[in-house]
Amino acid sequence: MQNPSRAYIAHVRESDQSQQALETHLQEVAEICKQLAQKLGNEQAGELIGLLHDFGKYSEQFQNYIQSATGLLEPDLDDAYVDAKSLKGKIDHSSAGAQWIWQTLSQFNDPKVNLFAQIMALCVASHHSGLIDCLKLDGSNSFKERMQKLDNYTHLEECQQNAAPEIIQHAQQLADKALLSAMQKQFDQLMTLAKSQNSTMIFQFYLGFWTRFLFSCLIDADRINSADFENIEQADYRNRQVDWTIAVDRVEHFLSQFPAKQPIDLIRQRISENCKQRASDPQGIYTLTVPTGGGKTLASLRYAIHHAKTHHLERIIYVIPYTSIIEQNADVIRKVIEKEGDLLPWVLEHHSNLEPEQQTWHSKLAAENWDSPIVLTTMVQFLETLFSGGTRGVRRLHQLANSVIIFDEIQTLPIRCTHLFCNALNFLSSQTKTTVLLCTATQPLLDKLKVAEKGQLLLSQSPELMDDAPALFEQLKRVLISDKTKNVGWTEQEIVDLALQEFNENGNCLVIVNTKVWARQLYLRCMESVDKDSLFHLSTSQCPAHRQASFHKMRARLDTGLPVLCFSTQLIEAGVDIDFSSVIRFLAGLDSIAQAAGRCNRNGRLSTATVHIVNPAIEHIDQLTDIKIGKEKTQWILSEVATENLLEMNAMSRYFKYYFYDRADEMSYPVNDKDTGSSSLLSLLSDNKTNINAEQVMQLRHAFMTAGKAFKAIDAPTQSIIVPYNNEAKQIITTLCGIKKQFDVKTYRESLKKAQKFSVNVFSTDWKKLLEQKAIIEIGEGEGVYCLDDPFYSLDFGLSTEIVAKRELNLL
Repeated sequence: MQNPSRAYIAHVRESDQSQQALETHLQEVAEICKQLAQKLGNEQAGELIGLLHDFGKYSEQFQNYIQSATGLLEPDLDDAYVDAKSLKGKIDHSSAGAQWIWQTLSQFNDPKVNLFAQIMALCVASHHSGLIDCLKLDGSNSFKERMQKLDNYTHLEECQQNAAPEIIQHAQQLADKALLSAMQKQFDQLMTLAKSQNSTMIFQFYLGFWTRFLFSCLIDADRINSADFENIEQADYRNRQVDWTIAVDRVEHFLSQFPAKQPIDLIRQRISENCKQRASDPQGIYTLTVPTGGGKTLASLRYAIHHAKTHHLERIIYVIPYTSIIEQNADVIRKVIEKEGDLLPWVLEHHSNLEPEQQTWHSKLAAENWDSPIVLTTMVQFLETLFSGGTRGVRRLHQLANSVIIFDEIQTLPIRCTHLFCNALNFLSSQTKTTVLLCTATQPLLDKLKVAEKGQLLLSQSPELMDDAPALFEQLKRVLISDKTKNVGWTEQEIVDLALQEFNENGNCLVIVNTKVWARQLYLRCMESVDKDSLFHLSTSQCPAHRQASFHKMRARLDTGLPVLCFSTQLIEAGVDIDFSSVIRFLAGLDSIAQAAGRCNRNGRLSTATVHIVNPAIEHIDQLTDIKIGKEKTQWILSEVATENLLEMNAMSRYFKYYFYDRADEMSYPVNDKDTGSSSLLSLLSDNKTNINAEQVMQLRHAFMTAGKAFKAIDAPTQSIIVPYNNEAKQIITTLCGIKKQFDVKTYRESLKKAQKFSVNVFSTDWKKLLEQKAIIEIGEGEGVYCLDDPFYSLDFGLSTEIVAKRELNLL
């Protein structure tokens, strides 16, 4: 029976010490989670896990802890006062609600009901840690251990006595046959989908992804309610209804302002019109295969907006390979869609990794959850949303439902994520009213993988939006490929001579290399021969704002006929809207060469132009597996296909067939090491074959936490850091440092958003060097957000592991 003299609280607002009643928090999270889970048809399950997620906070132990931590109990006046610092993170308040669900539903003594109970209980038990392992790699049943955890630690019995009667009654009403019927329907749909693919592994993956989707609903509901309690005003901006009619009118008006002046304009108009017509097609997984320079950004936007209006969808999500083109595309979309007087912005950019992996209370409140109508993010952020551990990324997963997801330059998908990616998209497309559009000039064969039973894309009928795609490649042919590779390779001096020759003859030249070292070396070698204003360097050591400034300056010079010589890593290839008269490309995958060609004579101003392929004699790419294998397969293609046909669709299909066939074993995300002991992440997230004690066939076997810790969207993990590129960046750093004195959710979140364009991802080896030189400053105490000291950022090369002033003086 609830103690009437005790106020059971969930949170205490930092700004004014106002208390949020635990009963209120549970009911409000239940309602939000219900709304989010409705996207999957599991609203009753969402409501139940939301209602019970913090059920353990009804224990006296937790109430003494939170009230001591927030100053509601005084050490000298209250006998219940405890040392909160010593107890932080040690009081289990997530197991009680999970145990209530498990004990209540397992009474049905039905394997399927046990599965449904396990899915919901797992979400509740994991809502602070990230999804826990069901079965560990040694075969031990960790889920069962959690459900049998002693009451001395979970306080289930005490919480049932202390809880408001309305909470218990509500939970009992929800845990009925209607809930089980809805989950049975979902189960049957997943079973049917997996049977069509003839794979039990895929079925197990779907069960796990179903769990992760519900978990996403719970995490976001909890974070939303907590954030809105801290900042009441922001609650008014959530869950707004999007009027796509406005967006449709604006995109059509914008496109009508561009008369066709050149033949290429007519082709772009035809591509765009085709996308508009196909927008009325049913939802599913589609492809848009258009040569570089064909206007994919505006054409795909037109498709997405019309499609969203037709099917009453909530948002459009652009997934882009590199931060170098997020701002470019975002600016284009804002120019089309956003108008002065709009109450709220349409477009959100989310591309940096500034949110810490180990989240603090502050970062949880301020974390981005993709609730805007149009979201632009990176492939790294998208994959982390699908598969990373913890709670940071997964809260955004449910936002992928009822949406159009556009993948720009899909060929950049990391090879090891292939099967995981395909299975996740099949789930979203078939279960959550999600439409997928794969855009590129170099379409990978994701629907024709060697090991189909591990998962490949289930494309819609007539999936290609352009019926005459092969003809388009001939019509948009604007460059010649010159294979200049040598058996002995090119020396540095020979490459410099060729770059200067092309630069002097054509007035501009772009040189794309495979490593930062080569970009820097060639830039330095040309400093004495080329005017400083004409010479440019691009790499991921520069923050997005720095690179955008360089792009802007280069475009302005190219448009007015001024000379430009640029040395860049491959970041300039995928979708960057820039037009050079000559391009030199280091030998790499044929898809990279085709993308490089898209930066050459992009707008068809020349009758023809040339892309030169060279191979450096010395190139350290042993750790760059994708580039290394891509080079090898391209050499095969060069020996088989005439250079004038290298950019055609048939040559690209042959290239991907070679590339994918030899790498089939990598596509399941191999993790053969001492930490996982498993063959692949796909196995950990599906049948988990290492388990030896599975008691029931229908029981989840997934090792979610182990897989989440092993997953990295890129080969080498990085840490994001805010760099002092200009005065705006320095002001943001100053603001963030000031927030630690008096925390404000709105200011903190807005500052982190602005800081994205001033962030650089740093590899662990460079991070260690910077730490040794005390070049890294943490913003706030334990917040996990960092900035770089001034002397370690160069206006030529970006972030440096050495003091810039000394290094640049030595170059004079």
